[in-house]
Amino acid sequence: MSTPRKAPTRAANRTASAPPDRPVEDDFWPRVTRELADDLAVDALARDRAGKAPFDEVARLQEAGLPALLTAPGPDRRGADWRAACAVVREISAADSSVGELLAHHYALSWSSRFLAPFHTSDIPLDARTAEENWLLAGDIEAPCSESDPGLVLTPSDTPEGGWFLDGTRSFASAVAVADRLVVGARPGGIGDLLVILVDPAAPGVFTEAGPDRVGQRLAGAGTVAFERVPVTPEHVLGVLPHDEHAVAPFTTLAPLALRLLLVHVGLGIAEGALAEARDISRAGHPGRHPATDGTGDDPYLLLAYGELATAAHTAAAVVERATDALTRGLLAGWTLGVEERADIAVLVAAAETVAGNAAVSITTRVLELVDGAAGADIRRGGPGFDRFWRNARALTAPTPSAHRLRDIGDHYLNSTHARLTLLA
Repeated sequence: MSTPRKAPTRAANRTASAPPDRPVEDDFWPRVTRELADDLAVDALARDRAGKAPFDEVARLQEAGLPALLTAPGPDRRGADWRAACAVVREISAADSSVGELLAHHYALSWSSRFLAPFHTSDIPLDARTAEENWLLAGDIEAPCSESDPGLVLTPSDTPEGGWFLDGTRSFASAVAVADRLVVGARPGGIGDLLVILVDPAAPGVFTEAGPDRVGQRLAGAGTVAFERVPVTPEHVLGVLPHDEHAVAPFTTLAPLALRLLLVHVGLGIAEGALAEARDISRAGHPGRHPATDGTGDDPYLLLAYGELATAAHTAAAVVERATDALTRGLLAGWTLGVEERADIAVLVAAAETVAGNAAVSITTRVLELVDGAAGADIRRGGPGFDRFWRNARALTAPTPSAHRLRDIGDHYLNSTHARLTLLA
């Protein structure tokens, strides 16, 4: 049964107030991220086992000011660029990948009005409003739907203020119960251009329902939101996505690629976090391991295993970094971005998804074998619980099987075929 959305209850001693003006030093955001990642790592297993809605996790993010990180450069230089945002998501995910996924969706959605320009209708870009209000965003820009499933629908309002009423039901991958604002796409009458709108989840007519227990990413807050005659005024419209795909600019279609790449960084963070924690356990003591004076051990099979896993992680990181470089250049190009450049970025993002996804699953699987029986690793005795890394990697990568990504990469490489310009992920 769906229930009305309640205002988030923040954990004690944590505030959601707007972050103070940030100093200009270059190491500020990396330092803040490290401190938060260390904080999250302390109780990551306990929170994963509890499986509660991530109110406390969101409060920690907002207290650190990380939702406001990805803002366009300005005189105060408070914001950071997409490369920095990816690095933040990756490091947070190494400690707690559910929180990393929350942040990944938030960052992608915060640029919605920028991706939709010059069709955007709001005076203040959403990323700037997000920074001012210290919001956490959730939602999804709805992809074109079939005639049998109109998705979210807008009907004209008969009130003097005008606008529309929003109706329909959508499932979201994160933060349905804890977000400060939802970003969704809906069509007037269910047809034509897609209006991307900002909705207050505490508004009358908004009902949320947590999703069923997931194998992994349990604290990401996936679930379903139902909208019943929710008033939408013109100032709630962030922009318009033309129904005709030929009218969509290549820059606009970077939006799904940006989200996909951010989620790739979540997966890479899972692999790196699992490998780092397994290394700590193996250093502390492993059956059959002979301690060496340098503290790293001299078991040849253990060294071989870690050599293979570290190489897999380094390889995935190199591919992901190349895709990150390409996307960053594409975002800087803005409306001058061409179809060819967008196609090249799409291929690199698909390659990063494939390599990093496979690495995350294989590394987290092998890590379970490496720490099995090691001192302190038995989850039944309250150990680190390495199964959570594997579960999180599987839950994150399962919705995006690599076969069709590889087919697209091969088609582009062999036939120079361009993927269709669309907001479909």
